[in-house]
Amino acid sequence: MVTETVVKEALSKEMIEAGSNLTRRLDETSFVVSASMWFFNVDSSSWRYIIASPQVDSNGVKNAYKKVQDTLATLSNGDGSISLRDITLISPNDPLIKLLKIVISTGDGISGIRFSRNLINGVLIEDAYIYRLN
Repeated sequence: MVTETVVKEALSKEMIEAGSNLTRRLDETSFVVSASMWFFNVDSSSWRYIIASPQVDSNGVKNAYKKVQDTLATLSNGDGSISLRDITLISPNDPLIKLLKIVISTGDGISGIRFSRNLINGVLIEDAYIYRLN
C-alpha cells in the first residue's frame, strides 16, 4: 500500500498577522476585497495569499496588482512575511471562491478561520486561513 505524505511549510504567526494587516489596509483604500486568505497550494507545497476583488474584473489584473503593490509599500512588515510574489489576485467569480462560499461566509469584517483537510463537492481543501469570504 502506497501512502502520500504532504510536507508543507507552516503558516507562521507573522504570516497570519501580515495577511490581516494587508486586508485591513486595503479596506482603508478604495480597493474592494471580497475574499482574502492564505491558501496552501498542494502542487507547489507553498502558501499563497489569495485576494478576490471585483476590481480584477473591472480594472484588469495588472491595475489590481499595482494597487496591492502600492498598499504593501505602506505596511511596515520588514520581516518579509508577505510580498507581492506571495499574492494571487483573482475574480470573486473564481471557482475556488465559489466553492468555499458553499460552506463559509464571514461577512465584511476580518475573521480568522482555519479551514484544514476539508472536502467540498469532492474537492479537497488541504489548508487555508480565511480572513474574509463574502
